[in-house]
Amino acid sequence: MTDTIPDTGAPAPDTRAPVTHVPLSDTPLPELDPALPPWPGAVETAGGVSLHVRRTPGADDATAVYVHGLGGSSTNWTDLAALLAPFANGISVDLPGFGMSEPLPDFDFSLDAHAGQLAAFVEGLGEGPVHLVGNSMGGAIALLIAARRPELVRSLTVISPAMPDRRPDPRRLSDPLMALAYLPLIGRRARRKLASYGPRERAEQVIKLCFADPGAFPEHRLEELTEEHSARIGMRWANKAMAESTMGIFRTWFARGAASLWAIAPKVSAPSLVVWGTEDRVISVRRAGRTAKVLQKGRLLVLPRTGHVAQMERPVAVAKAVLGMWERVAANAW
Repeated sequence: MTDTIPDTGAPAPDTRAPVTHVPLSDTPLPELDPALPPWPGAVETAGGVSLHVRRTPGADDATAVYVHGLGGSSTNWTDLAALLAPFANGISVDLPGFGMSEPLPDFDFSLDAHAGQLAAFVEGLGEGPVHLVGNSMGGAIALLIAARRPELVRSLTVISPAMPDRRPDPRRLSDPLMALAYLPLIGRRARRKLASYGPRERAEQVIKLCFADPGAFPEHRLEELTEEHSARIGMRWANKAMAESTMGIFRTWFARGAASLWAIAPKVSAPSLVVWGTEDRVISVRRAGRTAKVLQKGRLLVLPRTGHVAQMERPVAVAKAVLGMWERVAANAW
């Protein structure tokens, strides 16, 4: 099922009613606090895997695990985790090499490796099947876990997942360097140039790339992101994690046969929600319909004037859609 929240030309409020049957919940959500700081974080070990995580205390009868995208971190889920806290405990992870998670020396940063580590961590939590929520690279990782370890996944939400797209359009990017940086071999020079940016400039480039309206990104959030980039300067593994994870995505994109994400996705049996922004400059919304269609129980919500990180740009709309699915899963009505 595909639904689009209408675009009237005015800024789209998160509470906008759907055109037809978008599974938005009618249950009241907590009031969104735009000044909410990131949730406290700490390194936790589960299933033999150590990751830095941020926990959002909530309802004890369900657990949601949030997985960030390439170059992101657990702070990408501050608002969405808060909105969904009354309905599930939230665990936002820093994937190996990102945020504050130090990777093992031999970690290869492939999507398979990320998925394997996260699956072991989730299993080690001992919380039963979880609601798995992933964005971009994290969406692809979450999809791999749902396909290969269905016993761990109660529901799957993927927000602009990094599905194979062999025809990316660099003209849509806000900075040509960003386009080049994602390309194998010739992207090395562009990545070195990006690495020379100061923390504030790097944070601004990320927001320009990922938000449909970068000017709407709150100043205090930009300061938080700048501080995070500053902290990562001293982490010897940070640049390697970014470069090799980028190459890992490209290797997956050009995989054929059973190794392709398009071949793996139909194996996902969990109730699945696909969320995409019409102004996504990273993974085109043209992937959205096919992604929802190949999932066994997939539904699609498309948000207008929204970029690559809908959970940050339209957190209330995303929360209503996610909660709508959770409620229908509980009622066996998805």
